[in-house]
Amino acid sequence: MEENISNKIDLNKIDISTEPPAEEPARQYYFMAKCREWVRKFEQKSGRLPTACVTTFGCQMNARDSEKLEGILETVGYERTDNENADFVIYNTCTVRDNANQKVYGRLGELNGYKRRNPKMKIALCGCMMQEPSVIEKLRKSYSFVDLIFGTHNIYKFAELLCASQEAEGMITDIWENTDKIVENLPAERKFPFKSGINIMFGCNNFCSYCIVPYVRGRERSREPEDILREIRGLVADGVVEVMLLGQNVNSYGKTLDRPVSFAELLRRVEQIEGLKRIRFMTSHPKDLSDEMIQVMKQSSKICRHLHLPLQSGSTRILERMNRRYTREQYLDLVQRIRREIPDIAITTDIIVGFPGETAEDLEETIDMVRTVKYDNAFTFIYSRRTGTPAAAMEDQVPAEEVKKGFDRLLKTVQDTARSQVARYQGTVMEALIEEVNVNDSAMVTGRLSNNVVVHIPGDASMIGKLIPVSLDECHGFYYIGHQAGASEGTA
Repeated sequence: MEENISNKIDLNKIDISTEPPAEEPARQYYFMAKCREWVRKFEQKSGRLPTACVTTFGCQMNARDSEKLEGILETVGYERTDNENADFVIYNTCTVRDNANQKVYGRLGELNGYKRRNPKMKIALCGCMMQEPSVIEKLRKSYSFVDLIFGTHNIYKFAELLCASQEAEGMITDIWENTDKIVENLPAERKFPFKSGINIMFGCNNFCSYCIVPYVRGRERSREPEDILREIRGLVADGVVEVMLLGQNVNSYGKTLDRPVSFAELLRRVEQIEGLKRIRFMTSHPKDLSDEMIQVMKQSSKICRHLHLPLQSGSTRILERMNRRYTREQYLDLVQRIRREIPDIAITTDIIVGFPGETAEDLEETIDMVRTVKYDNAFTFIYSRRTGTPAAAMEDQVPAEEVKKGFDRLLKTVQDTARSQVARYQGTVMEALIEEVNVNDSAMVTGRLSNNVVVHIPGDASMIGKLIPVSLDECHGFYYIGHQAGASEGTA
């Protein structure tokens, strides 16, 4: 459990016979105490603790939100399980692409079967998908067995909503259109004890024409730098050596604060935290990545040599239709400046194929951009029409068969380029943070380099969480097989 206010609050000492406090997060700890009392009664009656399963769809920010959900469930006494045939099941949803929504609807059908056999089972849905009015309407009409629905803006209210769900019959829906509130200092259960995501801001102001995120996550809201630094110091004291700073567009961090602070300045302050070994961040919008930021990365001994810089399209014409607010030439100039200052940096990206109006010539420009930039990896997506976005109303939607052909061509180019980029490290020694015992071979462990490349080396669980120099012996496309390097082999 993280080092935060939850370590200082004894739920047994909270008087739940009184009215709940109005201020946060004290209000949520009051409801955690009430939930814990419900859990005690469940255990007395059933002879076991209630089980809970949290399933996450989507991005790193959703993963971080799920750690908070799991932290609260564990704090009040639920036993965590990966089995969805549990007493409480919650889906933290994503809605960036339509197939994410369809996946949730399909899984809900399975949960309905479990609930028929266990009518006291509770099913909850939260996250970005729940911010869409059409989704809520469909859930009420066709999935009325769902017990609790809430969105992105009030996720901090989970303890309060859980308590209401425990005591109620029927569907509870609590969706906010927007908020300016940021509530932290709640329990969180990290997936890894040695690394953690940190929310530094919420929402997005960019309104790319294909993207639904600003509509479901709201406008940008930045956390105060001291609150972020305090949280990281607590995590480091709890054994964390690597943090990932999270935001929809971290490069615009701090603009909404009463005393604006640049993301570059925040990074400088995080760098100074003693005991912290690695800093990552995601995601960077190209239009906001400053020269100051490049210099901070260049001079840092802790910021990882990896930058995720979404391109989306290599065609200036399509970029304009996407409302990305940079041109092909501006993006290339930015990459050149980054690589000139930080030659060893690994650059990854996101690319969309089949955006409305995209022609064969536009796709060629994107493929040419991949060859020119030489990405270390790229996440390639087929355009997903999201109702409510400007792109969804564009008349020149690209036929599916054309999109598929273009996607396959782009994917092959990405794979060929990325393999050659990753292969350039072969024969060197680099430091890896060992993350887990290899899932396919228990005599091996899996680590991650500063540049985000994965490496597998002989080892055991005692190495997990440690930074170890490794020799990169064999490149296998996107990962390495290596061995722990001796002192005489040196580190790149």
